[in-house]
Amino acid sequence: MQAITFQNATVFTGESFLPGASVRIADGHILEVSDTVLKANDDGETVVDLAGDYLIPGLIDLQLYGGSNLFLNDIPTPETVRHIYESHARNGTTTLLPTIHSTSLDVMQQAMAAVQTVRAENPYGVPGIHLEGPYFNPIKRGAHSPAFVRTPAEGELEALFSTNADVVRILTLAPEILTPEQLATIHRLKHANTLLSLGHSNATYKQAMGAFADGFPLATHLYNAMRGFESREPGIVGAIFDDQHVHSSIIADSYHCDPAAIRIAYRLLGERLFLISDALFANPPRPDFSLGEFVVHFEPDPNGPGRYVNNEGKLAGSAITLIDCVRVAVEQADIPLVNALRMASVIPAQLIGMGSQLGRIQPNYVANLIRLDKSLLVKGVWASGVAISTAR
Repeated sequence: MQAITFQNATVFTGESFLPGASVRIADGHILEVSDTVLKANDDGETVVDLAGDYLIPGLIDLQLYGGSNLFLNDIPTPETVRHIYESHARNGTTTLLPTIHSTSLDVMQQAMAAVQTVRAENPYGVPGIHLEGPYFNPIKRGAHSPAFVRTPAEGELEALFSTNADVVRILTLAPEILTPEQLATIHRLKHANTLLSLGHSNATYKQAMGAFADGFPLATHLYNAMRGFESREPGIVGAIFDDQHVHSSIIADSYHCDPAAIRIAYRLLGERLFLISDALFANPPRPDFSLGEFVVHFEPDPNGPGRYVNNEGKLAGSAITLIDCVRVAVEQADIPLVNALRMASVIPAQLIGMGSQLGRIQPNYVANLIRLDKSLLVKGVWASGVAISTAR
């Protein structure tokens, strides 16, 4: 693969910015990073002058459901997974976990098999799947269909983990609705790389702290679909703030969370907070979508990207990509750009065990790179060193 040298870049290494820097890549990996000008080694090497623009690591989104047109729950095939990846990669998300919301065991298994196929083709782009549900507390089901939100049927957990268990990177569930025996079965059968995440839960503070101490390292979309903070019952939100180890995702679209709530969470959690898009569809958004009882429509917003709501008027996912979350975090929640970028690259890479391969611009890392202008708009994307078309 032809070498590329990026010159005159403001490089975000994963720790800090290097102004006027150069980066050389070849064979899908980063070869060299320098704070001076790197000249081409031979006539065949491509030189890209970034004119001072940012060069940042490819973003990593651990929760999204669809691409520009296709939705994983609707068509759980490898073609859909590839479409989801291509849709988001054009916006700078070069690693993602396709996510499936509460559904039947059969559809879950089809989606797991589809992601397994694409992971074999693109291990750095699609390293696994996020199963969001269906083992939720009905009180906090949000927009998930009541027809599928449930406790596991007899033998269901054994069937779920019987094939492709290693492709499940995150499983979101409500621990308080499961018996101790069911939780023990999940811990016993899940793959070592599967992270359990507390979400769509009405657990008390005590129950949540117990789950975090008993093998739940994550919480799903802070504030949303979880018991909130109150003075006499701190709830799940209080437990996330109080625990010293749990990491939590947050949807920074300015609809699911007010920017002040994002800022407060960042001040309290720091590196334990990371960004997700929760995108039903990538830009441009579909105007409406239905799948059985799951019916949503897009509500435009002249002052923002718009949002999806279901036929009950509940928020049902976003219409953004992860770079939009970075912009909201910086421009509306006043989070420093360095930290917002870490929340969308370094931290999620570490959580899924790929922190030595993804999320930084350092030698030997995968050459997943994004060019951003000073308005944080995507001007170029390279996945494993290959340039891909950007969204317009």
